[in-house]
Amino acid sequence: MSDYQHKVVIVTGAGNGIGSVVATHYARRGASVALWDRDPDGLRAVQETLENEGLQANSLVIDLTNPDEIVRGIEQVKASFGRIDVLINNAGLGRTKSPFELSVEDWDYVLNTNLRGSFLCAREAAQVMRAQGKGAIVNIASTRALMSEPNTEAYAASKGGILALTHALAISLGPDRITVNAISPGWIETGDYNQLKASDHAQHPAGRVGKPDDIARACLYLTAPENDFITGTNLIIDGGMTRKMIYEE
Repeated sequence: MSDYQHKVVIVTGAGNGIGSVVATHYARRGASVALWDRDPDGLRAVQETLENEGLQANSLVIDLTNPDEIVRGIEQVKASFGRIDVLINNAGLGRTKSPFELSVEDWDYVLNTNLRGSFLCAREAAQVMRAQGKGAIVNIASTRALMSEPNTEAYAASKGGILALTHALAISLGPDRITVNAISPGWIETGDYNQLKASDHAQHPAGRVGKPDDIARACLYLTAPENDFITGTNLIIDGGMTRKMIYEE
């Protein structure tokens, strides 16, 4: 696994779940990590955990629906560390409502957080990466971009948009030596893994439900300097579920 000494990594949605684990993996490999989230308590807990391990991190409360806060955040990271090597666009949320009840405000909030927020973070970080001659961006999408459960229209649309945004940015930013890739997680358990049932694991061709560490290792792989031939791809990490044909008995 690549060494991230002297690398600067931004992780959005780092205050809990997948984001906190991704940030921890980078920090343990020597990176200086900027933790972004709208939840100050979650950020504080993750930063304290990393600092107790002697790892370098700073945190910033960011609302990704506010473009000015994103610009300010990028400026702060550059001022603090002098560079940005990796951006992990992980922050995301959903509204589970019938399409007949989903309000325009709900729709805009999900799309502005997940999709527009990812674009603006990528655009602002890429300006710094371009000036330094290289960089890597990973957008966390979802298998919900490819398949759905009922009443998830806003979330699915935002994640589908992230996949399109990924390959568009990969082409646009390629001349600047900036790779852009997506990861589409399936069921990644961020709660008590020991509470899962045997049937939860058995339905996955891989034989188990996913863990945040599975996504973190993929991020490390896609952003490693030696893997700069990988760009514009979508890495599905779902234990094989999107390849499984399911029929009622």
